[in-house]
Amino acid sequence: MRLESGIEVKKVYDWRDLEGWDPATELGRPGEYPFTRGIHPGMYCDRVWTMRQYTGFGSPRDTNQRFKFLIDHGQTGLNVAFDLPTQQCLDSDDPLAEGEVGRVGMAVDSLRDFETAFDGIPIDQVSVSLTINAPAAVMIAMFLVIAEQKGIPLDRLPGTAQNDILKEYIGRGAWVFDVPGAIKLIGDTIDFCARVAPRYSPVSVCGYHVRESGATPAQEIAYGFAIAEEYIQNVLARGLDIDDFAGGFSFNFNVYGNLWEQVAKFRAGRRLWARLLKEKYGSRNPRSQWMRMIAGGGGSGLTWEEPENNIVRGAYYALAGALGGAQTMALCCYDEAYTIPTPKAQLISLRTMQILAEEIGLNNTVDPLAGSYFVESLTNEMERKIKEHLDEVEAWGGMTRAVKEGLVQEKVSQQAYEYEQRLRSGEEVKVGVNKYVTGEAVRQEIELHPYDEQAVAAKIAELEELRQTRDGVAVERELGRLEKAARAGENLMPYLMDTVKTYATVGEISKVLLSVFGAYKEPAAV
Repeated sequence: MRLESGIEVKKVYDWRDLEGWDPATELGRPGEYPFTRGIHPGMYCDRVWTMRQYTGFGSPRDTNQRFKFLIDHGQTGLNVAFDLPTQQCLDSDDPLAEGEVGRVGMAVDSLRDFETAFDGIPIDQVSVSLTINAPAAVMIAMFLVIAEQKGIPLDRLPGTAQNDILKEYIGRGAWVFDVPGAIKLIGDTIDFCARVAPRYSPVSVCGYHVRESGATPAQEIAYGFAIAEEYIQNVLARGLDIDDFAGGFSFNFNVYGNLWEQVAKFRAGRRLWARLLKEKYGSRNPRSQWMRMIAGGGGSGLTWEEPENNIVRGAYYALAGALGGAQTMALCCYDEAYTIPTPKAQLISLRTMQILAEEIGLNNTVDPLAGSYFVESLTNEMERKIKEHLDEVEAWGGMTRAVKEGLVQEKVSQQAYEYEQRLRSGEEVKVGVNKYVTGEAVRQEIELHPYDEQAVAAKIAELEELRQTRDGVAVERELGRLEKAARAGENLMPYLMDTVKTYATVGEISKVLLSVFGAYKEPAAV
């Protein structure tokens, strides 16, 4: 059979498939270069993966309640979802936001919303991931200010922001600013956090959404690395050493499809990233060479036909993440194919991870698949495939140029179309969808998350009240300082922190940045 990444799998593997393979250099010990077996010596024997379910909907108050529900049931990290207007830098009362406020995530207009969302949340103990991109610098600024309000020293603050705009141009489409300005903002966050908040990870490169857009597992890793290199080069050009900031990088990768392919891509990716940082960029600090990662749930692997089957799929996705050595998991919920997850669905996913950690034995020994003829051969093949795709991106002139010219978008879009055709023909098997289908009962009644118009009206009223009661002079002063700094090419993070403290809104701040950076225009399809 042939895996999605284009690798042929044989019926039987033996010692001959690893002839000339040196485990001392290709594997090493866990926690040692090249980190194939994991970035920590004890891995889950010492500490299991962080369980960080993706959540956020409606108002900050609604989201705060769901945060507390998950923490009370044993969740060890938070992964915040934002609504589409927030992702697009729009305030809740913007006409373009109509019908979308709070629909697929938490609506955030100002620092006041963060104060509500994280009220009573010990963000120095429960690490928080902000899944946001175009306005990520603004959200990071808000989060740092919240930490200051809680008396948490910024140099002790954990957490992560996705903050990966290049994958938005490739996949989801939640872009705002033109490419140079958007990358400059990301560089500002990396530079600032390296100096002021070294425990905070300002970028989580999101191969996940590239995969959801049609990339193969090997391309997911390769394109993720190519994106990371664009951000690395931006910061190196500022005069920082690679070991000043590379330890703050993390990755968000997808998990669905063939179990062994998923495991191999993580092991191969970890080894290749370590070599890339050490050999290409001259890293001397082992921590800079770690491919720290969150394993996402694999939304494209879910179906709204027979949705309970997704509970089983999710368990296997979590198993692949654990066998692949993930530091964090955000496991998809069975109803996530069609709606915001219910508390019941989120609890099932959380319990799935807890069962893996506490009952099944995933924390008995480190990298239990190490030395397998099949797994090590597949890991080697996967590394070669990832390198091929990295070489292709380099031939395109780098990921930024490939995005500007639409090359990578065209490639993954075509692959997504071809994958859908294989699903429709039955060549790609999906149980309960195109095989073992139960007739008319296949599409059963499903519960959708309600859209609360009254809650939206209340959110807009709160925003209007904020505008009436805040210090308008201070808002205009800081917005002016922000614009001046942006035009001068300064690092904008200190100015953003000062601006959000005045309760300037996301929309107001973004209009200033748009006036300097300009808006992105998608290249025409060829």
